[in-house]
Amino acid sequence: MGAGHAHRLYRRGDSPVHALPPHTKLAAVFAFVLVVVATPREAMWAFGVYALLLAVVAHHARVPAGFLLKRLLIEVPFVAFAVLMPFVAEGERVEVLGLSLSVGGLWGAWNVLAKGTLGVAASVLLAATTELRELLLGLQRLRLPPLLVQIASFMIRYGDLITDEMRRMRIARESRGFEARGVKHWGVLATSAGALFIRSYERGERVHLAMVSRGYAGAMPVIDEVTASRAQWSSALALPAAALVVCLLGWML
Repeated sequence: MGAGHAHRLYRRGDSPVHALPPHTKLAAVFAFVLVVVATPREAMWAFGVYALLLAVVAHHARVPAGFLLKRLLIEVPFVAFAVLMPFVAEGERVEVLGLSLSVGGLWGAWNVLAKGTLGVAASVLLAATTELRELLLGLQRLRLPPLLVQIASFMIRYGDLITDEMRRMRIARESRGFEARGVKHWGVLATSAGALFIRSYERGERVHLAMVSRGYAGAMPVIDEVTASRAQWSSALALPAAALVVCLLGWML
């Protein structure tokens, strides 16, 4: 399985977190997110503990706080949605700084912000310590449907290629004096999009024929067999295990 691209979220390093097998990290992040989602929103202290646990992981992974915070900006649309909830939700209302806000909306906003931020932070840490190729190998090791893994692999492999094709087409248009300034130019852009689709489709056909001629029969060969020891599983699952204890305390208190 190829796709040896290094994505922008990845931060090269030799930390203990980087060294963990990819499927153990995938399982750990998935379990951690499930625990966070299952935590009652009223247990506000629990989310602070979760953030502390992620900070410990980031420290061991040698991922700077600035690197992590900058990539958390991806959740800005969810933050905007959460900010609107206290204003538009119905039910009991409370005065805050002269504003009439919904109590249920405030709890809903806190729920979205806390759980969403923790989930995104965990995903960013996973991406920062695991290359794309390793992620695909991890998904394969976790017995994800092979077809989905292959689709993801081709998407990663040829995404940059399609982007470069779009860039060349844009340069060709601009070199001929074209500049999209309004609705009247949408026809040219639509034609370009159609040409890009045809080129991508034809490239896919050629790649498929090349693969079949080399023995492809519906499954990609496994070049690297990724395994994990019991110690590595224990290290990876320490995060969701600690979070589970906090979640249980949150339900009991």
